[in-house]
Amino acid sequence: MESRRRAPHRSAGVTVGRVIGVPLHLDWSMLLLTLAVTVLYAEFARRELALSPAGGYLIGFGFVVSLLGSVLLHELGHALTARRFGIGVRGITLELLGGYTEMDRDAPTPRVDLLVSLAGPAVSAVLGAAAVSVTLALPEGTLGHQLAFQLAVSNVVVAVFNVLPGLPLDGGRALRAAVWAATRDRHRATEVAGWVGRVVAAGTAGAAVVLALTRPPTPPVLLAIPLMVLVAFTLWRGAGQSIRLARITRRLPLIDLPRLARPVCAVPAGTPLAEAQRRAAGSDPPAALVVTDSTGCPRALVNPAAAAAVAVNRRPWLPVDEVARPLVEVPAVPVGLDGEQVMETVRHHPGAQYVVTSGEDVVGILYLADLAQLLEPHRR
Repeated sequence: MESRRRAPHRSAGVTVGRVIGVPLHLDWSMLLLTLAVTVLYAEFARRELALSPAGGYLIGFGFVVSLLGSVLLHELGHALTARRFGIGVRGITLELLGGYTEMDRDAPTPRVDLLVSLAGPAVSAVLGAAAVSVTLALPEGTLGHQLAFQLAVSNVVVAVFNVLPGLPLDGGRALRAAVWAATRDRHRATEVAGWVGRVVAAGTAGAAVVLALTRPPTPPVLLAIPLMVLVAFTLWRGAGQSIRLARITRRLPLIDLPRLARPVCAVPAGTPLAEAQRRAAGSDPPAALVVTDSTGCPRALVNPAAAAAVAVNRRPWLPVDEVARPLVEVPAVPVGLDGEQVMETVRHHPGAQYVVTSGEDVVGILYLADLAQLLEPHRR
């Protein structure tokens, strides 16, 4: 399976180099794929070609390499098309169930979204057709025939599966582009494609059950069933994430920093924590506690989690400074940012609190919990 998304700020495994200037990463889950496919496919290859155990494992490993090569070329189709329309590409990651291309922004129009989405399956279809032709031209039972067959299967499976019309697959992105063009509402289009993706996930799980009940437990079947179950789970989760993201994105215009940021309650350094909390409790929600120096300039921000962890009987004796962090270490968001810009800041600088600034002045404190409540009011 393959999916594409904007860059998630998480570990991408190990970087193995660059392809056409795009960083290439291998996720650690590839070790599991390599081992499982090599061992299970080796038995099938030995029986079909009358190979030695070592030869069977070599063919199994060759199948893994051909699969990864197919997915890489598929992803390069996405990457090159995205670049063609001015969308930056941050990297390509190959993982257990395929791969994904990280882009720095979404497609600006339905047409671009459609072309970028279908570029990968188009590459896989062309490679698959060429490999099928070579397979048919070579005599059966030969090593060349088996290698060509591997390439044909790899590319045809990647192409066919990815055009299924449900997010996070490429076909789902194409469906989103079509609904987007028809409704002029990208968020609604994403939700529609996400729900269709859940249908595809359920269908994949059902197919795995049918396969388990109707086919003998040969090595290919034993490999296919767990992979299909894992694919179904991943599709269901990815579709759910797409639906959730669409709902969040629809509410981004509601982000108004001057109204969302909590007011500042300034207390001098050395103030007992209990007294500082009493002063801050006068507003609803409670104001954010900022510690000032002897000149009245804000220098630190109280960490609510650290303050809550202090035993109640200690709070009258503990200086508020002990549960505060220097203000320069807290990410800042200028008061004029719009909703999308605020979310970009949160993605790049994860944290529980953000200093809202106007020039050199601190005008409020944005709590991540308040932002989450605004964007997902029905989610606990």
